[in-house]
Amino acid sequence: MSNLRKIIIDGIEVEVDPAMTIIQAAEVAGVEIPRFCYHERLSIAGNCRMCLVEVVGGPPKPAASCAMQVRDLRPGPNGEPAVVKTNSPMVKKAREGVMEFLLINHPLDCPICDQGGECDLQDQAMAYGVDFSRYREPKRASEDLNLGPLVETKMTRCISCTRCVRFTTEVAGITQMGQTGRGEDSEITSYLNMTLDSNLQGNIIDLCPVGALTSKPYAFTARPWELTKTETIDVMDALGSNIRVDTKGREVMRILPRNHDGVNEEWISDKTRFVWDGLRRQRLDTPYIRENGKLRRATWPEALAATAAAMKGRKVAGLVGDLAPVEAAYSLKTLIEGLGGKVECRTDGARLPIGNRSAYVGNAAIEDIDAARMIWLIGTNPRLEAPVLNARIRKAWTKGAKVALIGPAADLTYDHDHLGTDRDALVKLAAAAPEGQGGVVIVGQGALSEADGEAVLAHAMKLAEGAGARLLVLHTAASRVGAMDVGAVTEGGMAAAIDGAEVIYNLGADEVDIAPGAFVIYQGSHGDRGAHRADIILPGAAYTEENGLFVNTEGRPQLALRAGFPPGEAKENWAILRALSAEIGMTLAWDSLAQLRNSLVTAHPHLGRIDEVADNGWTPLDPRAPGKADFRVAVRDFYLTNPIARASALMGELSAMVAARAAKPLAAE
Repeated sequence: MSNLRKIIIDGIEVEVDPAMTIIQAAEVAGVEIPRFCYHERLSIAGNCRMCLVEVVGGPPKPAASCAMQVRDLRPGPNGEPAVVKTNSPMVKKAREGVMEFLLINHPLDCPICDQGGECDLQDQAMAYGVDFSRYREPKRASEDLNLGPLVETKMTRCISCTRCVRFTTEVAGITQMGQTGRGEDSEITSYLNMTLDSNLQGNIIDLCPVGALTSKPYAFTARPWELTKTETIDVMDALGSNIRVDTKGREVMRILPRNHDGVNEEWISDKTRFVWDGLRRQRLDTPYIRENGKLRRATWPEALAATAAAMKGRKVAGLVGDLAPVEAAYSLKTLIEGLGGKVECRTDGARLPIGNRSAYVGNAAIEDIDAARMIWLIGTNPRLEAPVLNARIRKAWTKGAKVALIGPAADLTYDHDHLGTDRDALVKLAAAAPEGQGGVVIVGQGALSEADGEAVLAHAMKLAEGAGARLLVLHTAASRVGAMDVGAVTEGGMAAAIDGAEVIYNLGADEVDIAPGAFVIYQGSHGDRGAHRADIILPGAAYTEENGLFVNTEGRPQLALRAGFPPGEAKENWAILRALSAEIGMTLAWDSLAQLRNSLVTAHPHLGRIDEVADNGWTPLDPRAPGKADFRVAVRDFYLTNPIARASALMGELSAMVAARAAKPLAAE
């Protein structure tokens, strides 16, 4: 028997789950109900009263549709479905009254407010408000808060919807915001005027339905209708968050999240959101050749000829960096292996098994965390490695999941059992895994990047198998899974790949130190560590400047689209490798990105199934005894993990703030 209930909303009959609220049922029926405080992913506050509706046969007053469930509606006298009206004269009058009250103290800031053009209050005042004001008294004002360098506050505009309070408390897991006072004196404030200590705080900018919380770095730079909007993928961590990049001319003005329930829901980390100023600084915009110890500018023909001359007839190796799209990794692998060389993408020394996708990706989807009853974290601090994933684990914890951590102690924004810091704790846990417990085992790169990484991974797989859980390998590099998929790896890791190499082709690997001796060709977007060591520099495009394929930490291929063009003489990464191959005399078999992708998908068919998590099967590793050392974490400084972030002045400021907060001396009691 179906447990769905029928309900009639504005004459439209729908069948819905009785646990749904009226506002959700209205969405199913395609009826729009205005709201300010209600948000699908936050708890219900029911305090803005904008979503009032008329329940026929109910009390003779409007009801808040966000807080009333369908199961609480009374059926008609003969058992007919409950009837709800969202546009009756009673509702219209109630909405106009609510809107009048909301605007009583709201300043006339629209011409200078950053929310203008995408403001819920503006839109709903136009659609549901009245065109006059009966209020003549002076407006009250509130003092602005200092929430840090990311979120600009104009608290006089605040309508007390409490979305920011609920987000920071429920999703981000910090308790620094709240509401004090009553009536006219009520205001949203931060505890002891603290700045926000969270790497998800930028999401409150999107959540704020008025201009009370806006983006400080973006303030007064552009209006929404001037911007070109491009839907693409984030590469700041390996989660593959869905984002929208807004550009004005050639400049990226801001980055916003897109909704994807399977990956990032509708949140992004602060690094993802604010790293765009790093796309303007320290850029490589012309080729360089080192002569007499100094780099000099060169033309493309000159640089390609010099590169080809350096590579011909010598022992070559290729390194794939953390931000390279799959197409560039595949092109580099094809070119270098054609020259008899070796390629490696595991530049951090991670012992990820070659060819065994169930071991280097796992068999869990990110969505599996939602329903998990038990989550084991091994050698990882997801709050620093993937803050949005950490928020998802917190969501599971609020629903009753238990979390256990093996590795360095960390503040993860939720309660967890700390089972130990070393490999021994993992071996004991894997040996005594409670059967049939289900859940997810999440293994971080800190656990896998030591010499015994494969043995650690084997025990994590044994734990997952014994507990009937799924395994998720949490990567830190956006390019890693895709490069592993196309086989840009060498048996024995990076040391084996570059052993004896006379020429090293470095495709954006800025986290490695290349020893003196070898001739280094660096292809990348920023003047970071890799460019300092290079003998020839070939300027490439950043992630917002070329179309590319990225495979996220759960093995889901996603398309990143070009939002702007690379600066100066810089070119797309695959195109540079294609031009170089012709110069060397080993022309790659494609002349366009479409032909390259065709070749790529023919060789690796799962990469053509965009936005699908492939079934990786399950091939357990042989559990050898790992070492005795403590686990370490892969990310020490969340804000400075890649060349784009290190070029960003804002990321540098945030990193310094974290260090200052950690070093703060405690007062003697």
